Amino acid sequence: MILKKYNSLKEIQILIEQKQLSLPALLDYYFKQIEIHEHLNAFNEVFFYSATRQAKLVQEKIENGTAGKLAGMVIGIKDNICYKDHVVTASSKMLEGFVSPYSATVVERLISEDAVIIGRLNCDEFAMGGSNETSYFGPVKNAADSLKVAGGSSGGSAVAVQADMCLSALGTDTGGSVRQPAAFCGCIGLKPTYGRISRYGVIAYASSFDQVGPITSSVSDAAVLLEVLAGADEHDSTVSKHAVPDYSAGLKNHSPKKIAVLKETLESQALDADIKEAMLAAISAFKAQGHTVEYVSFDLLDYLVPAYYVLTTAEASSNLSRYDGVHYGHRNLEAVSLNDLYKQSRAEGFGEEVKRRILLGTFVLSAGYYDAYYQKAQQVRRLIREKMEEMLSSFDVVISPVTPTPAFNIGENIDDPLVMYMADIFTVLANLTGIPAIALPLGNNAQGLPLSIQLMARHFGEQELLSLSDAFLSAEKVEPINKQAN
Repeated sequence: MILKKYNSLKEIQILIEQKQLSLPALLDYYFKQIEIHEHLNAFNEVFFYSATRQAKLVQEKIENGTAGKLAGMVIGIKDNICYKDHVVTASSKMLEGFVSPYSATVVERLISEDAVIIGRLNCDEFAMGGSNETSYFGPVKNAADSLKVAGGSSGGSAVAVQADMCLSALGTDTGGSVRQPAAFCGCIGLKPTYGRISRYGVIAYASSFDQVGPITSSVSDAAVLLEVLAGADEHDSTVSKHAVPDYSAGLKNHSPKKIAVLKETLESQALDADIKEAMLAAISAFKAQGHTVEYVSFDLLDYLVPAYYVLTTAEASSNLSRYDGVHYGHRNLEAVSLNDLYKQSRAEGFGEEVKRRILLGTFVLSAGYYDAYYQKAQQVRRLIREKMEEMLSSFDVVISPVTPTPAFNIGENIDDPLVMYMADIFTVLANLTGIPAIALPLGNNAQGLPLSIQLMARHFGEQELLSLSDAFLSAEKVEPINKQAN
C-alpha cells in the first residue's frame, strides 16, 4: 500500500530494490490517482494497456538486474509528442483520432531506459496558450484550486505531477510552456538549451523556439531525464552534437556562483507583491549560501513579447499550413471546391487562438509587411541574444520571476489576448536567446497558490542550473509566505 507521494525516482528505486514496492503496484496507484483527480482534466488519454504491459516487462528486468536507469519512473507525455500506435492530437479537433505511425526520439529514449509511459496529457491547442484553456478537450484545472488555471501550454503535464498522477511528465517550451505551468503548480520545470533535446516526433509550433523539457518534483529527476533525453539525433539536424554530461553526478557540485538579478523584472508594476516578497527572500537565501548576487539592468524587457509573438506566429503560419483537409487532419465532407475544402476544414479543425496566431503570422510574412515586422523582429532577437550573452560572460546565472502573478481564475483572461500574451514577459527571454532556464517552487501565498523563481544560464549551462537548484532546494526549505490554515 502506498501511503505517501513519491518525489523522486531514487526513493522508488530503493523501495523496489527492498521489495517493499513493485512497479505494477506503483502503476496501479497512479491509475487510482488519475481516477480520483479526473475532474482536473489533466489526461487526454490513459494508456492502461501499454503502460501495464511495460510495467510488467520492466519489473522482470529489475528482478533480472538488466533494467535501465529510468526503471521505476512512471511518466506522462504532452499530447503533442508522438508515440507509435497511440493517438496524438495536440489537443485539437484538427488531429482528432490521429494514430502516430512512429515514436518521437524522446519517447524512444524513455522506453529504452525503461520508463513507463502512463498517458498523454492535456495542453493548449497546438501548444498555443498560457492557461490550458484553448484545448479542444477543455481546460486543465489547478490542483491547488480547481477554479484556477493550470498554466500553459503544458498544463496537463504540470497538474499530473502536482496531483501525484505520475512521477514526472514531459512538456514542450516555446515561450515558457514548461516553466509557467510548473510555476503555477508548484513543480520544477526545466527548459534546456535550444537543440539540447531532439524535436523529432514533436508536433511543431515554432521550430526555432520549441524545446522539450521535464516537469518533476525533484531536481534529481530533472537531471536524470535530461541525461537520457539529450544528445545528437540523426533525425533532427538542429540537435547539438555537444557531449551530454553526467548531470546527476554533478548535482552536488555546490560551488559559489555569481548571480545577476534582472532589476527591471522585480521593479515591474505587473509583478505580484507576494511573488516579489518570495523572490527577495530567495535572493537573501542565495547570499546566505555564499553566492555573489548583483542587480543588473536589462533595458530590452519591453521588446521581448512583441519580438516573440511576431516570430512565433510567423513560424506557426508556416508549420500549420500542412493541416489543410487534404494531406491529413480534419476534413470537411461538404466542400464544393478545393478552396472551399481548405477553408471549411481549417475553420472547423482549428480553435480561435490557433486561427488568430496563423492569421497574425501570415500577415507579418506577407509582401509589404515582411521587412517591417518579421525582419525587424529577427534583428531585435539578435540584439537580445547579444545582450544576454554579454551578461552571461560575467555571471553564471541570471534570476527573474517566472510569471507576473500566481495562477489566475479560469475564464479571467482568455478573452483578452494581449493580457494573455503579456503574461509571458519573463519567460520568453530564454526562448528568444536559446539559453536554458528552470522554474523552482518558492512555497505558496495566503490562498495556497504556488509561487516560483526562474534561473537562467549560458548555452549548455544546464549543469550549473541543476547544481544551483539542488543546493538552493536542499538547504533550509523555502517556507510559504503565509501557510494555509489546517
